[in-house]
Amino acid sequence: MKRADPEHIETHEKAGEEPAYVVYMLACADGTLYTGIARDVAKRLAEHNGERGKGARYTAARRPVRLVYQQQVVGRSAAQREEARLKALSRADKDVLVVAYRRGLRKRQPA
Repeated sequence: MKRADPEHIETHEKAGEEPAYVVYMLACADGTLYTGIARDVAKRLAEHNGERGKGARYTAARRPVRLVYQQQVVGRSAAQREEARLKALSRADKDVLVVAYRRGLRKRQPA
């Protein structure tokens, strides 16, 4: 599973290449999960938290939200398919995915 670097998502693709998107999951203050896609996750997270623009109606009533999962995908249609696949997962399966993602991040960080 390819993960996006939270500090940098490439947004200037070479001519002819499909742009990179990030499929992400947010944990909302009420304990629910929200799934979406974005080109710039940091900007979108700020929007969801009301720091820039409105964000999604769903998250506006459930702030603050925090990023718990992200995966880089090439092309908008591929990102939308992956978003739909994640949304169709059960809550238990989403929780397993989030835990596995967090473990992967800890392994990559220096001790």
